[in-house]
Amino acid sequence: MEESTKSILVTGGGGFLGQAIVRLLLQKGHRVASFSRGSYPELDAIGVEQHTGDLADADAVKKAVDGKDVVFHTAAKAGVWGPFDNFFRPNVAGTRNVIAACRACGVGRLIYTSSPSVVFDGTDMEGVNETVPYPADFHAPYPRTKAMAEQEVMAAADEKLKTLSLRPHLIWGPGDPHLAPRIIARAKSLRQVGDGGNRVDTIYIDNAALAHVLAMEALEKKPEISGKAYFISDDAPILLWEMVNRILDAGGKPPVKRKISPKAAFFIGSLLEWIYRAFGLKGEPKMTRFVARELATSHWFDISAAKRDFGYTAEVSIDDGMRRLKAWLAESSLPRE
Repeated sequence: MEESTKSILVTGGGGFLGQAIVRLLLQKGHRVASFSRGSYPELDAIGVEQHTGDLADADAVKKAVDGKDVVFHTAAKAGVWGPFDNFFRPNVAGTRNVIAACRACGVGRLIYTSSPSVVFDGTDMEGVNETVPYPADFHAPYPRTKAMAEQEVMAAADEKLKTLSLRPHLIWGPGDPHLAPRIIARAKSLRQVGDGGNRVDTIYIDNAALAHVLAMEALEKKPEISGKAYFISDDAPILLWEMVNRILDAGGKPPVKRKISPKAAFFIGSLLEWIYRAFGLKGEPKMTRFVARELATSHWFDISAAKRDFGYTAEVSIDDGMRRLKAWLAESSLPRE
């Protein structure tokens, strides 16, 4: 049974995941608003009320949150490189502002988009569940600040404000502005890190949006799940380099042939990080320690809790998703190497 109509805010509503959540909420008859740094014609076209501002601006956040029943907080600064403060301001301070606004405006539910990288310790993670602890050390500011924000969202749960944190891994599909375009643009220079035996979880965009909406609905009916974090995925771990090659194939590119050892990748990442810091170079190194470890290790997760607590199952398979991605890429003009 679907919920009665709610007034819902999606932070980052113009982003890849945000727009998918917005569209699904509209399909279910909810009134939806977005809070982003910019304005999006796509959201205007579907009748979404848009608020523009910075997550670090508490007043702007509160103005957007006012009058809402539910908030989805998907907005964040992602990336593998950059000063800590550049990530702390939107990811931690911004999340604190969202929580404070929810409290001040009487919002009943807050669903936060976290990341499995908050528990990544640089080693293989195979079939782990939500009991796995946060690592003692992070090799990039993004997972560190996302972990800080996740902990604050979980700690904020009380009788008045129910919260959940979702950890989607490698979101992909039509409309993807990050993963697929980056892989395709770097087709010629890509190197397989390791022997290729490492498996990872991914999640197709429609499945990720569905999980978020199911979590919102479950939080209304099962207040006892408030304050928890959940892994979500396509529930079909795949060899990382098979996934990369399938994305390349969808974009009309040949598979990755050349290889590099994990030790060499880590050394190159360390060296490039030093060079970028020492010379104040702009942009992002082609390899970092964090990326080297991610590319060489397995990271797939037990999603039993999401299945049990909000009835999540992946509705779109990787095969079906790849067909849709290929069709979208054929119509898109992506940067080519």
